[in-house]
Amino acid sequence: MDALPHDQAQLLALHEASPQLLAVFDEGDVLRYANPAFRAAFHTAPDGQTTWLMMMRANALAARGSVVSNPDLEAWLAAAASRRGKLPFRAFEADLADGRWIWMSETLLPSGWMYCSASDITALKTGGRALRQERDRALRAAQSDAMTGLSNRAHVLQLLDEQLQRLREQPQARLAVVLLDLDRFKQINDGLGHEAGDRVLCDFARQLQLSTRRGDACGRLGGEEFMLLLADVEATQGQLIVERLLQRLREARPLAEHPMLAYSASAGLTPARPTDSAREVYQRADRALYQAKAAGRDRCCVLGTEAA
Repeated sequence: MDALPHDQAQLLALHEASPQLLAVFDEGDVLRYANPAFRAAFHTAPDGQTTWLMMMRANALAARGSVVSNPDLEAWLAAAASRRGKLPFRAFEADLADGRWIWMSETLLPSGWMYCSASDITALKTGGRALRQERDRALRAAQSDAMTGLSNRAHVLQLLDEQLQRLREQPQARLAVVLLDLDRFKQINDGLGHEAGDRVLCDFARQLQLSTRRGDACGRLGGEEFMLLLADVEATQGQLIVERLLQRLREARPLAEHPMLAYSASAGLTPARPTDSAREVYQRADRALYQAKAAGRDRCCVLGTEAA
């Protein structure tokens, strides 16, 4: 601390002494700073590797940190991640497993770095809290796919509209839109039953989420079709991200009772243009997806780069 300029040293000392829960995450959602209050509440410390998702999952499995309101942990994490980092600022209530009630705020820089601050509001008057929590649960349910926890069709298309608006307002912004469809999924449903098919869909949702960054978005459009929005990447970068996802799928074995069962997906990618409507960019990605299916499946085809 002595090596820091005086004002920076004092700022750090104040953060360290504060009873508020204070933390900083980088553009990859890796925890870069946490004061003692935050470290104690979430049983973590910055090590250059721990991401927000890793921290939340470890705490939930140990019944500490934030209270998980869904018996399906992965669906809860998916729903929480789908809302994280999508706005420059947001604030919300949260319950901690130790009985505290906190008011958490998240401030996001254009660079992707995020500052989190939480205050203990347990002692405040709780009148109307149950109503607010019910309202928040209803809002989350309206935005989430019940099975996978990802954004549902309406929410991911809303996010697409917002990203297209960003393209119009920020000439330097980029967006790659990807449609993904599981290959021969009907065979899994017909051969192993719908319950097995549902588990494969949930595995795909987890693989999809693990392949995205905090600033990206993904959602289930319906059935076995999904949408992925890759922010600030060119088509070639987006294709590499999708190819890594497809390789993860080839290696996945989602059903323990069928250890030899593998599955794949096809993808259609297109760069969005400032003049695009959501319908236009969706149709172009859909044509690219059709090309991937026609070319033999288990691949990513790109359409529209020449005019982007």
